[in-house]
Amino acid sequence: MAHITLNQYLQQVEECLNQKDGESAARLLSFRHPHIANPRLKLEHPEPKCEEWFNQPYDEMVAAHLKGIWYVSNHDFVEAYACQKIALQAFLRGFQSSKDENWGLSLMFSLVVDLRLIANSADSQLAKKGRGRPGETLEKAAEILMNCFRVCASDTRAAVEDSKKWGMLYLINQLFKIYFKINKLHLCKPLIRAIDSSNLKDQFPISQRVTYKYYVGRKAMFDSDFKGAEEYLSFAFNHCHRSSRKNKRMILIYLLPVKMLLGQMPVASLLQKYDLLQFADVANAVKKGNLLLFNESLDKHEAFFIKCGVYLILEKLKIITYRSLFKKVSIIMKTHQLPVSAFEVALKYMQMDDIDSDEVQCIIANLIYTGYIRGYISHQHKKLVISKQNAFPPPQTIGVSS
Repeated sequence: MAHITLNQYLQQVEECLNQKDGESAARLLSFRHPHIANPRLKLEHPEPKCEEWFNQPYDEMVAAHLKGIWYVSNHDFVEAYACQKIALQAFLRGFQSSKDENWGLSLMFSLVVDLRLIANSADSQLAKKGRGRPGETLEKAAEILMNCFRVCASDTRAAVEDSKKWGMLYLINQLFKIYFKINKLHLCKPLIRAIDSSNLKDQFPISQRVTYKYYVGRKAMFDSDFKGAEEYLSFAFNHCHRSSRKNKRMILIYLLPVKMLLGQMPVASLLQKYDLLQFADVANAVKKGNLLLFNESLDKHEAFFIKCGVYLILEKLKIITYRSLFKKVSIIMKTHQLPVSAFEVALKYMQMDDIDSDEVQCIIANLIYTGYIRGYISHQHKKLVISKQNAFPPPQTIGVSS
Protein backbone atom coordinates (compact mmCIF):
# COMPACT_ATOMS: atom_id res chain seq x y z
CA MET A 1 0.00 0.00 0.00
CA ALA A 2 2.96 2.31 0.63
CA HIS A 3 4.01 2.09 -3.08
CA ILE A 4 0.60 1.79 -4.76
CA THR A 5 -0.11 4.20 -7.63
CA LEU A 6 -2.94 6.73 -7.49
CA ASN A 7 -4.93 4.84 -10.15
CA GLN A 8 -4.52 1.54 -8.29
CA TYR A 9 -5.72 3.19 -5.09
CA LEU A 10 -8.74 4.77 -6.76
CA GLN A 11 -9.59 1.46 -8.42
CA GLN A 12 -9.58 -0.29 -5.04
CA VAL A 13 -11.86 2.36 -3.53
CA GLU A 14 -14.19 2.14 -6.54
CA GLU A 15 -14.45 -1.65 -6.20
CA CYS A 16 -15.30 -1.36 -2.49
CA LEU A 17 -18.03 1.19 -3.14
CA ASN A 18 -19.48 -0.77 -6.07
CA GLN A 19 -19.49 -4.01 -4.06
CA LYS A 20 -20.87 -2.16 -1.01
CA ASP A 21 -17.96 -3.42 1.06
CA GLY A 22 -18.13 -0.85 3.87
CA GLU A 23 -15.35 -2.34 6.01
CA SER A 24 -12.76 -2.32 3.23
CA ALA A 25 -13.82 1.16 2.15
CA ALA A 26 -13.44 2.31 5.77
CA ARG A 27 -9.82 1.18 5.80
CA LEU A 28 -9.01 2.80 2.45
CA LEU A 29 -10.50 6.14 3.57
CA SER A 30 -9.04 6.17 7.10
CA PHE A 31 -6.22 8.34 8.39
CA ARG A 32 -5.25 5.41 10.61
CA HIS A 33 -4.30 3.26 7.58
CA PRO A 34 -0.75 3.00 6.10
CA HIS A 35 -1.81 4.45 2.74
CA ILE A 36 -1.64 7.99 4.11
CA ALA A 37 2.18 7.69 4.16
CA ASN A 38 2.25 7.02 0.41
CA PRO A 39 3.72 10.14 -1.29
CA ARG A 40 1.81 9.30 -4.51
CA LEU A 41 -1.48 9.92 -2.71
CA LYS A 42 -0.58 13.37 -1.35
CA LEU A 43 -2.37 15.63 -3.82
CA GLU A 44 -3.21 19.28 -3.38
CA HIS A 45 -5.77 19.23 -6.22
CA PRO A 46 -7.15 15.68 -6.62
CA GLU A 47 -10.64 16.73 -7.76
CA PRO A 48 -10.27 16.23 -11.55
CA LYS A 49 -8.84 12.73 -11.13
CA CYS A 50 -11.58 11.69 -8.69
CA GLU A 51 -14.29 12.98 -11.04
CA GLU A 52 -12.97 10.52 -13.66
CA TRP A 53 -13.47 7.57 -11.30
CA PHE A 54 -16.55 8.35 -9.20
CA ASN A 55 -20.05 9.75 -9.46
CA GLN A 56 -21.41 12.36 -7.07
CA PRO A 57 -21.17 12.53 -4.10
CA TYR A 58 -18.39 9.93 -3.76
CA ASP A 59 -15.97 11.81 -6.04
CA GLU A 60 -16.16 14.68 -3.54
CA MET A 61 -15.63 12.31 -0.60
CA VAL A 62 -12.51 10.64 -2.06
CA ALA A 63 -11.06 13.94 -3.29
CA ALA A 64 -11.50 15.50 0.15
CA HIS A 65 -9.75 12.49 1.71
CA LEU A 66 -6.75 12.77 -0.64
CA LYS A 67 -6.58 16.52 -0.08
CA GLY A 68 -6.73 15.86 3.68
CA ILE A 69 -3.70 13.56 3.35
CA TRP A 70 -1.88 16.47 1.67
CA TYR A 71 -2.64 18.86 4.53
CA VAL A 72 -1.84 16.31 7.26
CA SER A 73 1.54 15.66 5.62
CA ASN A 74 2.14 19.42 5.84
CA HIS A 75 0.96 19.47 9.49
CA ASP A 76 -1.94 21.79 8.71
CA PHE A 77 -4.69 20.22 10.80
CA VAL A 78 -7.07 23.15 10.44
CA GLU A 79 -7.28 22.65 6.67
CA ALA A 80 -7.23 18.86 7.13
CA TYR A 81 -10.30 19.21 9.35
CA ALA A 82 -12.06 21.22 6.64
CA CYS A 83 -11.33 18.42 4.14
CA GLN A 84 -12.52 15.68 6.50
CA LYS A 85 -15.70 17.65 7.13
CA ILE A 86 -16.35 17.76 3.36
CA ALA A 87 -15.62 14.02 3.06
CA LEU A 88 -18.08 13.10 5.81
CA GLN A 89 -20.80 15.43 4.53
CA ALA A 90 -20.42 14.03 1.00
CA PHE A 91 -20.64 10.47 2.31
CA LEU A 92 -23.72 11.37 4.34
CA ARG A 93 -25.54 12.65 1.25
CA GLY A 94 -25.00 9.33 -0.50
CA PHE A 95 -25.74 7.27 2.61
CA GLN A 96 -28.96 9.13 3.35
CA SER A 97 -30.28 8.57 -0.16
CA SER A 98 -29.57 4.81 -0.14
CA LYS A 99 -32.73 2.82 0.59
CA ASP A 100 -32.93 -0.34 2.68
CA GLU A 101 -29.16 -0.39 3.13
CA ASN A 102 -26.74 0.17 5.99
CA TRP A 103 -23.58 -1.21 4.39
CA GLY A 104 -21.93 2.17 4.79
CA LEU A 105 -22.04 2.23 8.62
CA SER A 106 -18.43 1.00 8.95
CA LEU A 107 -17.27 3.71 6.55
CA MET A 108 -19.25 6.36 8.44
CA PHE A 109 -17.74 5.23 11.74
CA SER A 110 -14.22 5.58 10.33
CA LEU A 111 -14.90 9.03 8.87
CA VAL A 112 -16.46 10.17 12.16
CA VAL A 113 -13.54 9.02 14.31
CA ASP A 114 -11.05 10.74 11.99
CA LEU A 115 -13.13 13.93 12.09
CA ARG A 116 -13.00 13.93 15.89
CA LEU A 117 -9.26 13.20 16.06
CA ILE A 118 -8.34 15.78 13.42
CA ALA A 119 -10.61 18.36 15.11
CA ASN A 120 -8.76 17.76 18.35
CA SER A 121 -5.40 18.28 16.61
CA ALA A 122 -6.75 21.42 14.92
CA ASP A 123 -7.81 22.86 18.29
CA SER A 124 -4.33 22.16 19.71
CA GLN A 125 -2.73 23.83 16.70
CA LEU A 126 -4.97 26.89 16.99
CA ALA A 127 -4.29 27.15 20.73
CA LYS A 128 -0.52 27.24 20.11
CA LYS A 129 -1.06 30.10 17.68
CA GLY A 130 -3.35 31.91 20.12
CA ARG A 131 -6.31 31.66 17.76
CA GLY A 132 -9.87 30.54 18.39
CA ARG A 133 -11.40 29.46 21.68
CA PRO A 134 -10.68 26.11 23.39
CA GLY A 135 -12.63 23.21 21.86
CA GLU A 136 -14.13 25.35 19.09
CA THR A 137 -13.33 22.89 16.27
CA LEU A 138 -14.48 19.90 18.32
CA GLU A 139 -17.75 21.68 19.00
CA LYS A 140 -18.26 22.21 15.26
CA ALA A 141 -17.40 18.54 14.66
CA ALA A 142 -20.11 17.54 17.16
CA GLU A 143 -22.71 19.39 15.06
CA ILE A 144 -21.76 17.28 12.02
CA LEU A 145 -21.90 14.11 14.10
CA MET A 146 -25.39 15.10 15.21
CA ASN A 147 -26.40 15.25 11.53
CA CYS A 148 -25.11 11.68 11.15
CA PHE A 149 -27.05 10.67 14.26
CA ARG A 150 -30.28 12.17 12.93
CA VAL A 151 -29.92 10.25 9.66
CA CYS A 152 -29.52 6.99 11.60
CA ALA A 153 -32.19 7.69 14.23
CA SER A 154 -34.82 8.72 11.65
CA ASP A 155 -34.51 5.49 9.64
CA THR A 156 -37.90 3.89 10.35
CA ARG A 157 -37.73 1.06 7.80
CA ALA A 158 -39.35 -2.26 8.84
CA ALA A 159 -36.35 -4.56 8.24
CA VAL A 160 -34.28 -4.15 11.41
CA GLU A 161 -31.21 -5.87 9.97
CA ASP A 162 -30.99 -3.21 7.22
CA SER A 163 -31.73 -0.25 9.45
CA LYS A 164 -29.32 2.62 9.85
CA LYS A 165 -30.40 2.78 13.50
CA TRP A 166 -27.57 0.34 14.25
CA GLY A 167 -25.26 3.33 13.95
CA MET A 168 -26.88 5.33 16.74
CA LEU A 169 -24.88 4.08 19.72
CA TYR A 170 -21.49 4.36 18.03
CA LEU A 171 -22.23 7.98 17.10
CA ILE A 172 -23.47 8.76 20.61
CA ASN A 173 -20.23 7.39 22.07
CA GLN A 174 -18.21 9.64 19.78
CA LEU A 175 -20.36 12.61 20.80
CA PHE A 176 -19.83 11.70 24.47
CA LYS A 177 -16.05 11.81 23.92
CA ILE A 178 -16.38 15.32 22.51
CA TYR A 179 -18.82 16.60 25.14
CA PHE A 180 -16.63 15.33 27.99
CA LYS A 181 -13.57 16.90 26.34
CA ILE A 182 -15.22 20.33 25.95
CA ASN A 183 -17.05 20.03 29.29
CA LYS A 184 -20.62 20.20 27.97
CA LEU A 185 -22.10 17.21 29.77
CA HIS A 186 -25.63 18.67 29.70
CA LEU A 187 -25.70 17.87 25.97
CA CYS A 188 -25.50 14.16 26.82
CA LYS A 189 -28.99 14.08 28.32
CA PRO A 190 -31.07 13.92 25.09
CA LEU A 191 -28.69 11.29 23.69
CA ILE A 192 -29.15 9.10 26.78
CA ARG A 193 -32.89 9.52 26.44
CA ALA A 194 -32.71 8.41 22.79
CA ILE A 195 -30.95 5.16 23.72
CA ASP A 196 -33.19 4.48 26.73
CA SER A 197 -36.23 4.65 24.43
CA SER A 198 -34.67 2.53 21.67
CA ASN A 199 -35.78 -1.07 21.20
CA LEU A 200 -32.19 -1.86 20.17
CA LYS A 201 -30.58 -0.68 23.42
CA ASP A 202 -29.73 -4.22 24.58
CA GLN A 203 -28.81 -5.47 21.10
CA PHE A 204 -25.98 -3.13 20.13
CA PRO A 205 -22.48 -4.71 20.07
CA ILE A 206 -21.17 -5.24 23.61
CA SER A 207 -18.07 -3.11 22.96
CA GLN A 208 -20.29 -0.11 22.13
CA ARG A 209 -22.51 -0.76 25.15
CA VAL A 210 -19.46 -0.88 27.43
CA THR A 211 -18.29 2.52 26.15
CA TYR A 212 -21.79 3.93 26.52
CA LYS A 213 -22.19 2.69 30.11
CA TYR A 214 -18.75 4.09 30.97
CA TYR A 215 -19.70 7.61 29.89
CA VAL A 216 -23.23 7.48 31.32
CA GLY A 217 -21.72 6.22 34.59
CA ARG A 218 -19.27 9.12 34.69
CA LYS A 219 -22.08 11.58 34.03
CA ALA A 220 -24.16 10.02 36.83
CA MET A 221 -21.16 10.38 39.14
CA PHE A 222 -20.82 14.10 38.37
CA ASP A 223 -24.58 14.45 38.92
CA SER A 224 -24.11 12.88 42.40
CA ASP A 225 -26.21 9.86 41.40
CA PHE A 226 -23.70 7.47 42.93
CA LYS A 227 -25.89 4.37 42.97
CA GLY A 228 -26.69 4.88 39.29
CA ALA A 229 -23.00 5.51 38.59
CA GLU A 230 -22.06 2.26 40.32
CA GLU A 231 -24.56 0.31 38.22
CA TYR A 232 -23.35 1.74 34.89
CA LEU A 233 -19.63 1.62 35.68
CA SER A 234 -19.86 -1.90 37.11
CA PHE A 235 -21.51 -3.06 33.88
CA ALA A 236 -18.72 -1.43 31.87
CA PHE A 237 -15.99 -3.01 34.01
CA ASN A 238 -17.54 -6.49 34.12
CA HIS A 239 -18.25 -6.61 30.38
CA CYS A 240 -15.04 -4.95 29.20
CA HIS A 241 -12.87 -7.52 27.43
CA ARG A 242 -10.36 -9.05 29.84
CA SER A 243 -7.48 -8.26 27.50
CA SER A 244 -8.37 -4.54 27.53
CA ARG A 245 -6.43 -3.83 30.70
CA LYS A 246 -6.01 -0.13 29.89
CA ASN A 247 -9.77 0.33 29.46
CA LYS A 248 -10.58 -1.65 32.61
CA ARG A 249 -8.15 0.56 34.54
CA MET A 250 -9.81 3.69 33.14
CA ILE A 251 -13.23 2.46 34.27
CA LEU A 252 -11.88 1.65 37.74
CA ILE A 253 -10.57 5.19 38.21
CA TYR A 254 -14.23 6.30 38.43
CA LEU A 255 -15.78 3.12 39.80
CA LEU A 256 -13.49 2.99 42.86
CA PRO A 257 -14.49 6.41 44.32
CA VAL A 258 -18.17 5.61 43.70
CA LYS A 259 -17.93 2.24 45.45
CA MET A 260 -16.04 3.82 48.36
CA LEU A 261 -18.78 6.43 48.75
CA LEU A 262 -21.22 3.53 48.98
CA GLY A 263 -19.10 1.87 51.66
CA GLN A 264 -17.30 -0.74 49.53
CA MET A 265 -13.53 -0.47 49.96
CA PRO A 266 -11.28 -1.98 47.25
CA VAL A 267 -8.99 -4.92 48.04
CA ALA A 268 -5.24 -4.38 47.72
CA SER A 269 -4.85 -7.06 45.03
CA LEU A 270 -7.22 -5.20 42.69
CA LEU A 271 -5.35 -1.92 43.13
CA GLN A 272 -2.04 -3.71 42.59
CA LYS A 273 -3.29 -5.48 39.45
CA TYR A 274 -4.43 -2.28 37.75
CA ASP A 275 -1.65 -0.02 39.08
CA LEU A 276 -4.03 2.15 41.09
CA LEU A 277 -2.26 2.18 44.43
CA GLN A 278 -3.01 5.92 44.67
CA PHE A 279 -6.38 4.83 46.08
CA ALA A 280 -4.91 2.43 48.67
CA ASP A 281 -4.18 4.94 51.46
CA VAL A 282 -7.48 6.76 50.84
CA ALA A 283 -9.45 3.52 51.22
CA ASN A 284 -7.45 2.49 54.28
CA ALA A 285 -7.95 5.90 55.90
CA VAL A 286 -11.72 5.87 55.30
CA LYS A 287 -12.05 2.35 56.68
CA LYS A 288 -10.03 3.10 59.82
CA GLY A 289 -11.33 6.61 60.40
CA ASN A 290 -7.82 8.00 60.07
CA LEU A 291 -8.38 11.63 59.08
CA LEU A 292 -4.68 12.40 59.19
CA LEU A 293 -3.88 9.65 56.66
CA PHE A 294 -6.91 10.67 54.57
CA ASN A 295 -5.73 14.28 54.22
CA GLU A 296 -2.13 13.21 53.59
CA SER A 297 -3.10 10.74 50.87
CA LEU A 298 -5.30 13.30 49.08
CA ASP A 299 -2.43 15.81 49.19
CA LYS A 300 0.14 13.25 48.05
CA HIS A 301 -1.82 12.16 44.97
CA GLU A 302 -3.63 15.45 44.36
CA ALA A 303 -2.24 15.90 40.82
CA PHE A 304 -3.34 12.40 39.76
CA PHE A 305 -6.83 12.75 41.26
CA ILE A 306 -7.37 16.21 39.73
CA LYS A 307 -6.17 15.03 36.30
CA CYS A 308 -8.64 12.13 36.43
CA GLY A 309 -11.43 14.44 37.62
CA VAL A 310 -12.15 12.51 40.85
CA TYR A 311 -10.58 14.77 43.50
CA LEU A 312 -13.84 16.46 44.52
CA ILE A 313 -15.62 13.10 44.60
CA LEU A 314 -12.93 11.68 46.89
CA GLU A 315 -13.27 14.69 49.19
CA LYS A 316 -16.84 13.53 49.87
CA LEU A 317 -15.31 10.47 51.57
CA LYS A 318 -14.25 12.66 54.49
CA ILE A 319 -17.73 12.39 56.04
CA ILE A 320 -17.45 8.57 56.03
CA THR A 321 -13.99 8.91 57.59
CA TYR A 322 -15.53 11.00 60.39
CA ARG A 323 -18.18 8.30 60.84
CA SER A 324 -15.53 5.57 61.15
CA LEU A 325 -13.52 7.62 63.65
CA PHE A 326 -16.53 8.53 65.78
CA LYS A 327 -17.70 4.93 65.79
CA LYS A 328 -14.32 3.95 67.26
CA VAL A 329 -14.78 6.59 69.96
CA SER A 330 -18.18 5.11 70.86
CA ILE A 331 -16.70 1.59 71.06
CA ILE A 332 -13.98 2.81 73.41
CA MET A 333 -16.43 4.80 75.59
CA LYS A 334 -18.92 1.87 75.82
CA THR A 335 -21.92 4.14 76.40
CA HIS A 336 -24.74 5.62 74.37
CA GLN A 337 -24.23 9.08 75.94
CA LEU A 338 -20.95 10.33 74.51
CA PRO A 339 -19.37 13.63 75.62
CA VAL A 340 -18.58 15.96 72.73
CA SER A 341 -15.17 16.50 74.36
CA ALA A 342 -14.26 12.86 73.55
CA PHE A 343 -14.70 13.55 69.83
CA GLU A 344 -12.76 16.78 70.18
CA VAL A 345 -9.84 14.82 71.68
CA ALA A 346 -10.00 12.29 68.83
CA LEU A 347 -9.92 15.02 66.20
CA LYS A 348 -7.00 16.79 67.87
CA TYR A 349 -5.19 13.45 67.86
CA MET A 350 -5.64 13.63 64.08
CA GLN A 351 -3.73 16.95 64.20
CA MET A 352 -6.87 19.11 63.92
CA ASP A 353 -5.43 21.22 66.73
CA ASP A 354 -7.46 24.39 66.11
CA ILE A 355 -10.88 22.68 66.32
CA ASP A 356 -13.25 23.67 69.14
CA SER A 357 -16.39 22.22 70.70
CA ASP A 358 -18.78 24.18 68.43
CA GLU A 359 -17.05 22.90 65.29
CA VAL A 360 -17.15 19.33 66.59
CA GLN A 361 -20.90 19.67 67.22
CA CYS A 362 -21.33 20.93 63.63
CA ILE A 363 -19.56 17.84 62.30
CA ILE A 364 -21.71 15.58 64.48
CA ALA A 365 -24.88 17.40 63.40
CA ASN A 366 -23.94 16.88 59.76
CA LEU A 367 -23.35 13.17 60.37
CA ILE A 368 -26.78 12.89 62.01
CA TYR A 369 -28.43 14.85 59.19
CA THR A 370 -26.90 12.64 56.48
CA GLY A 371 -27.83 9.47 58.34
CA TYR A 372 -24.34 8.27 59.28
CA ILE A 373 -25.17 8.57 62.98
CA ARG A 374 -28.52 7.76 64.59
CA GLY A 375 -28.94 9.99 67.60
CA TYR A 376 -29.16 13.60 68.74
CA ILE A 377 -27.01 16.23 70.43
CA SER A 378 -27.86 17.36 73.94
CA HIS A 379 -26.43 20.88 73.77
CA GLN A 380 -27.19 21.50 77.43
CA HIS A 381 -25.02 18.58 78.52
CA LYS A 382 -22.68 18.73 75.51
CA LYS A 383 -23.28 15.09 74.74
CA LEU A 384 -24.13 12.98 71.73
CA VAL A 385 -26.90 10.55 72.59
CA ILE A 386 -26.79 7.65 70.13
CA SER A 387 -29.27 4.91 69.38
CA LYS A 388 -28.73 1.70 71.33
CA GLN A 389 -29.20 -0.25 68.11
CA ASN A 390 -27.19 0.31 64.93
CA ALA A 391 -26.07 3.80 65.90
CA PHE A 392 -23.59 3.94 62.99
CA PRO A 393 -25.37 2.47 59.94
CA PRO A 394 -23.11 1.02 57.22
CA PRO A 395 -22.39 3.59 54.48
CA GLN A 396 -23.89 1.36 51.79
CA THR A 397 -27.29 1.72 53.46
CA ILE A 398 -27.14 5.51 53.39
CA GLY A 399 -28.26 7.68 50.47
CA VAL A 400 -25.04 9.57 49.72
CA SER A 401 -25.49 13.32 50.01
CA SER A 402 -24.20 15.58 47.30
